[in-house]
Amino acid sequence: MKHRIDPKVDCVFKAVLGAEGNRNLLAHFLNAVLANDLSAPIIGVDILNPYNDPEFLDDKLSIVDVKAQDQQGRIYQIEIQLAGYRHLPARIAYTWADLYGGQLHSGEDYAALRPTYAIWLLAEDLFEDADYARDFQSRDGRGRLLLAHGGIWVLELNKFTAERVATEQQRWLKFFKDGARLDEAALPDWMDTTEMRQAMNTLRQFSEKDRDYHAYQARQNYLREQRTIQKEREEVQKALEQERQEKQAALQEKQAALQEKQAALQEKQAALQEKQAALQE
Repeated sequence: MKHRIDPKVDCVFKAVLGAEGNRNLLAHFLNAVLANDLSAPIIGVDILNPYNDPEFLDDKLSIVDVKAQDQQGRIYQIEIQLAGYRHLPARIAYTWADLYGGQLHSGEDYAALRPTYAIWLLAEDLFEDADYARDFQSRDGRGRLLLAHGGIWVLELNKFTAERVATEQQRWLKFFKDGARLDEAALPDWMDTTEMRQAMNTLRQFSEKDRDYHAYQARQNYLREQRTIQKEREEVQKALEQERQEKQAALQEKQAALQEKQAALQEKQAALQEKQAALQE
């Protein structure tokens, strides 16, 4: 390839898993991630918002997630997130709830609801522990499911450090984490599968087509700008919050000092009243 391509960049990510010609890759990815939770393997999927080169590459506000539905009506959402921020968990929960609840139309009852699965790949850590994969489903404190209707799967790429691939899920995680460093002329053994070669072919298209590569670079620059703006905004908010806390602490100190003065004055007044009462006796 002319250039190394990072599959985590959203336009590449969506091309790998959201292009009509890669529907088999999407099914393979979903089976790899959700193998232990699906009642039956996914045979085929329909992509609800397929990747379109001209529309995506020319529109900075393109929808970057992948939405699909399988032959049993189960619904899937897959999204890549390069930068973390404080309200990301709320966004993750909201988008799943919106997708799940949005199934019902006027006149339909709850029996029409189908299991909905949201898969988020995160480039930055969201949780403090070392686990790189976790799922969130509607369970009680004893682990009993309220309803087997999918849930949210979060995969933190930064925490995935396995050198040897033991599962198909790990193969996909390694591809997205290390893809930008892969040399097509000397691919490692773990890339020697039909699916990985097909995924690599998608990266090659971004590398070798001048228009796609320039659009890829523009997309990278746009995402860098957005991450920079987000971090600067968070730094400003942090500084403002610190300033607010310092002012509040200073005000509390003043109030405490005033309360001490008032208590001292009350003690003096009480002592004076005692003296006056003693003189009157």
